[in-house]
Amino acid sequence: MHHRRMSEPPSTDVAAHAGEVAAQWRDGSGCWTLSLRGDVRSLPAAWARLPDVAGCAALVVEGHELLAWDAATAARLWALDREARARGLEVVHQGLPEGLVALLALAGTAPVPAPADGTRPDESAAPSPGPGAGHTLAFLGAVLIATGRWLRGRSTVRLADVVEQLDHCGPRSLPIVVLCCALVGLMLAYMGGAQLGRIGAQGFLADVVTVGMLRELAGLMAGVMLAGRIGAAFAAQLGTMQAGEEIDALRVLGVDPVAHLVLPRLLALLAMAPALYAFGALAGIIAAWPAATLAYGVTSAEYWAQVARAVTATDLWIGLFKCMVYVALVALAGCQEGLAAGRGATAVGAATTAAVVKGLVWIVAAACATTVVFTALGY
Repeated sequence: MHHRRMSEPPSTDVAAHAGEVAAQWRDGSGCWTLSLRGDVRSLPAAWARLPDVAGCAALVVEGHELLAWDAATAARLWALDREARARGLEVVHQGLPEGLVALLALAGTAPVPAPADGTRPDESAAPSPGPGAGHTLAFLGAVLIATGRWLRGRSTVRLADVVEQLDHCGPRSLPIVVLCCALVGLMLAYMGGAQLGRIGAQGFLADVVTVGMLRELAGLMAGVMLAGRIGAAFAAQLGTMQAGEEIDALRVLGVDPVAHLVLPRLLALLAMAPALYAFGALAGIIAAWPAATLAYGVTSAEYWAQVARAVTATDLWIGLFKCMVYVALVALAGCQEGLAAGRGATAVGAATTAAVVKGLVWIVAAACATTVVFTALGY
C-alpha cells in the first residue's frame, strides 16, 4: 500500500485493489477519504493504515459499495478510528452497513453521521441534546414491558439487588426526609397560625398542618429529597456503567439492562415510599406542635385532639398515592439519564445533573396534575 503526502497533488489511487474489491484512499478538500468496495475480507490489512494527515481535519470512511465484511474488518476500522481521533481528526462514516455500524458503536466507536448534503460536519456545532420525548417514551415502554415479564414470571429480579437498593432508598434516606418534613411542618404552623389568628381560629391550626402534611407536603418533600439524593445516585451509577461499557457487556450476554438494573431500583423506591411518607408526615405534625402551643396559645390536648379528628382515610391514601408517583418518577428519571449517558466523566456529570432537574420537573408537574384531578373528582 502506498501513501501520498499532503504536499503531493491529490490522487485517487492510494489503495490496494483486487478486481472489483478495493480499499481506496483519496486526499482532497482538507480531509482523507477511505472508500471500501466489494468483499474487503480478501484484502491485506495494510489498507487500514492511516496516511500522513498533516494539515488534514477529517477522516471520511465510505462504504456505499461495500458488499462483504467480517470481524477483522470491524477491528481494523475501530483501530483506524481510534488512531484518527488520537491525531485530532473528526471521523465521519458514510454508507457503512448497519451491522458494521452497530458493531463499531458497541466497541466504543461513535460514528458521526454525515450531513445530507455530503459536506463535512461543522467542528463548532453544538453538542447534541439529551434524551428527548421519543427516547423517554421508548424507555417507559421498555420499563413497562420488563415489569410485565417480571409479573408473569418470565424474568427474575435478584433479591440481593433489591435489598441493596432498599438500604440506600430507605434507612439512609430517612433522616434527610424526616428533617425536611419537620422544618416544613414548623414553617406551615407559623404561617398558618399567623393567618388564622386574624380571625381568632387558632384552634384549627392542627387541621391545617395535618391535612397539609398528609395530603401534599409529606409526599412532595420526600420526592424532592429523593430526587437530589437517590435520582442523582442512580444516574451516576448507571452513567458510570455506560461509560465503562458494562451495560454493553450485559446486552452482549443477552441480559436486559432495564430488567437487571432499572427494576430493582424502581421496586426498592416503591417499597420504601410508604415508610418515608409516614415518618415524614409524622415529623411535620410533631414539629408544628411546639409552635401551636408556645406561639399561638393552643393547648397540647386541643392540638392532638384536632390532629386525630383531621386524619381521614381519604387524605391518607391520596397522600400515599402521590408519594409513590413521585418516587417512581425519581427512579425513572435517574435510570433513564444514566442509561442514556455518553462516554466519559463529563457525560456522567451531565447525566446526573439532568436526572435531578428532570426528576424535580416531573414531580412538580405530577403534583399539579394530581391535585387538579382529585379536586375535580371531589376528593
